Amino acid sequence: MWQNSPPGSIYDYIRVASFSIGPDGLVDQWSRRAVELFGVTAEDARGKDPVDAFMPPDLRDRGHRRVREILDGKEWTGLVPFRIPGEDRPHGIAEMYVMPSETESGERAALCIVVDVRALRRIETDLAASQAIFGQSPFGFLLFGTDLTVKRANRRFATVFGGNADDHRGRTVHDYLPRAEADRMTAALRKVLETGESVTDLEIVGAAPGAKDRRHWAINLYRVHSGSGRPIGVAGLGIDVTRRYNAAREAASARRNLALLNEAGARIGNTLDLEATARELLDVTVPGFCDLAAVDLYQGLLTGDEAPPGRWGSPQDVGYGSGSAELRRVAVASAVPDNPVRVGKPRPSGDDAVPVPVPAPGASAEPTATPEAAGTAPGLDLCCDEHPIQVGAVHHYPFNSACAGALRTGRVRTVPGAEGSLVQSTLVVPMVAHDTVVGLAQFSRVKGSEPFGERDRALAVELAARAAVCIDNARLYRREHERALILQRSLLPPGDPEAAGLDIACRYLPGTVGSEVGGDWFDVIELPGHRTALVIGDVMGRGLRAAVAMGELRTAVRTLAQLDLEPAEVLSHLDEIARGLGAPAGAQQSGRAHKARGPELSEVYLATCVYAVYDPVTRRCTFANAGHLPPVLVEPDGEALLLDVPPGMPLGVGGEPFEEVQVELPEGALLALYTDGLVESRDHPLDEGLSAFRSALTNRGRPLEDVCDHVLSTLDTRHGEDDIALLMARIQGLPSEAVGDWRLPREPRSVGRARELARAQLTTWNLEALVDTVELLVSELVTNALRYGEGEIRLRLLRDRTLVCEVWDAGLVQPRRRRAKDTDEGGRGLQLVGLLSAAWGSRRTPRGKTVWFELPLPDGDGSAEPTVEQLLSMF
Repeated sequence: MWQNSPPGSIYDYIRVASFSIGPDGLVDQWSRRAVELFGVTAEDARGKDPVDAFMPPDLRDRGHRRVREILDGKEWTGLVPFRIPGEDRPHGIAEMYVMPSETESGERAALCIVVDVRALRRIETDLAASQAIFGQSPFGFLLFGTDLTVKRANRRFATVFGGNADDHRGRTVHDYLPRAEADRMTAALRKVLETGESVTDLEIVGAAPGAKDRRHWAINLYRVHSGSGRPIGVAGLGIDVTRRYNAAREAASARRNLALLNEAGARIGNTLDLEATARELLDVTVPGFCDLAAVDLYQGLLTGDEAPPGRWGSPQDVGYGSGSAELRRVAVASAVPDNPVRVGKPRPSGDDAVPVPVPAPGASAEPTATPEAAGTAPGLDLCCDEHPIQVGAVHHYPFNSACAGALRTGRVRTVPGAEGSLVQSTLVVPMVAHDTVVGLAQFSRVKGSEPFGERDRALAVELAARAAVCIDNARLYRREHERALILQRSLLPPGDPEAAGLDIACRYLPGTVGSEVGGDWFDVIELPGHRTALVIGDVMGRGLRAAVAMGELRTAVRTLAQLDLEPAEVLSHLDEIARGLGAPAGAQQSGRAHKARGPELSEVYLATCVYAVYDPVTRRCTFANAGHLPPVLVEPDGEALLLDVPPGMPLGVGGEPFEEVQVELPEGALLALYTDGLVESRDHPLDEGLSAFRSALTNRGRPLEDVCDHVLSTLDTRHGEDDIALLMARIQGLPSEAVGDWRLPREPRSVGRARELARAQLTTWNLEALVDTVELLVSELVTNALRYGEGEIRLRLLRDRTLVCEVWDAGLVQPRRRRAKDTDEGGRGLQLVGLLSAAWGSRRTPRGKTVWFELPLPDGDGSAEPTVEQLLSMF
């Protein structure tokens, strides 16, 4: 078979057969299609009566009449049952069209065109089904030809895009869609037509004619072929998925908001720093929520003003909450690259204001470019701002501005972008914590981004509120922390302590981890006889509780030191005090009471402490340790050694006595007392820290302050896990010429001998101005030792910053000052000593007691001579 037309003709489907009937009513021509339809060859069919051969017997009479009528010149069309020759039953039904014809001799004949009715019915069914699917579909249906023009459109498509279905024939996708979307659709159609690969769920965005709202369609494309397989076009099925798209967008927005809130909960408020918390807010919101953002906090909030920020005031008030109070720009962030960001209007707004570039998207640090670099390039302005505000600048908003209104009312406002600005709109959100406005957050989106919606407003308020709570907590914590630090530092020795025979330097570094105060302390206490008590301790735990416990223990140490007790006795008393710190009010401080009270009735206060007493005359130091790290001694030109001082139990444990160790310290040696924060951390064990500390200590003539700085800079003390206290003392001792020491026999003439020795020594020291007073007081003390003491008497004079006189004897009875009656002949000696000396007292010694008095040197801050009234008050 050959043909000039492309395959796919209707005749390819129905397969028309033909044969002719001669003037005698017999078949004279039989086509090949007739052979296929009737199953009879041409040789068998020619010369036969078609009615007798192919029609059932009951229809033959009617068939012969029809043949005669046709040969008489009539045309006939109808349905004719037919059978295969040799069979009696009908084989099928043929639709036959018979037309008269003539032979060459002019005789009448007939030409018969035959079609199998089953093929026609199949075509009719297929056409009806195709028409029903195409025409009655609830989805838009288009058939594009090979030239990509519309060949057919269904009624649903015409309902959306107007007109009748036939009106859309010949149109292209550019007649329905914006240029960009039409180009995408055309490319998809061309690809389907060329490759035969179907396209599913191609999303196209556009607007129907006469409508403003944007619609979303999901397009499915597939190539259509003829019966012979020839491509004849592309079928397109369009579904309006705008509602589904909006629902998906709402769900995605909700998921994004939840993710942002979750991220905000994890990232905002990790520090107790106000500026850092503001930067954390911007790190979360840019670019996940907006393209540009800034945070302003009240200046009073940052400077520690006690007045709570955000109090609503009158319109004339320019304080907190008026909307015109001073704020500081603490953070900005931008997700728009290659654009300088101009943010705000500084309070001293001059004409020289220039744009301030913001770092990379999402950053919130200081601007990285100079104002000169920014120049006058087009930039982004927050809607509430008119001129640039640099990070850290103090400014205020005009009273009638949207920002000031948001601060006054505590309500979020949406401000559209100015004409010509790249900003589309800005959310101005007051940062409210506990009904208090602490600052203002601004979130902006540039043109081209999705506009802010109600969900976005609610999310912005929630994010700002979370940051505000963290900022307010940081403010409150900063205030309380500063107060605790003031309390803690007030309990430490002010300035550089001074002591006889010692060069002292100290350092105290509060810990930074957790930003809580600790319980580390040190002290330098002057004792009688130019001796010095060196104390260092550490209350276990952190916070105000530890600082208060430290203050109580330090006060107790100073009180016990004035009693001039031995170091072990001091620690024993401190242990009792520490065990009673957590006891309920009114509880007895006996050992029985300590055992009886349970943990629910008291808190446990534990502390470590080293108490050392240094005598500059003998250069001997007596140590007692309550669970603290051992002191370190650096001998001149020698290595650092850990002193073997028995550690004992920490204060507050109780039940164990403390031991004393006496060490003679060489001239020029260096003694170091310290807390565990200096040598212990999570990064290295204690042994490594102690080794590094000993290596950092040098004692080769360097000033003691430099030695302290060297230790702190050498060791890894920047971790800030704990407080660090360091007390260092270089041993100097009193020179022998500054000490006068004599032993006197127990006899009355020793009183006069004592006066002579004192006078001679003061003359040698050029202290003649003190001779009369010292002679009088020495005479009183030696006389009391003869009357009430025991054993040998010892007199010692010490000259350093003051003059100290000590009288020793073996008696254990402590002198007691009393007021003599008018009739008493004695009893006024100690009153005279107290009146004429700067200080006096007595202390126990291992073999008796010592009574002493102290006088200022003539060039010092001397006491005034006693008045007549003071002298008469003794009588």
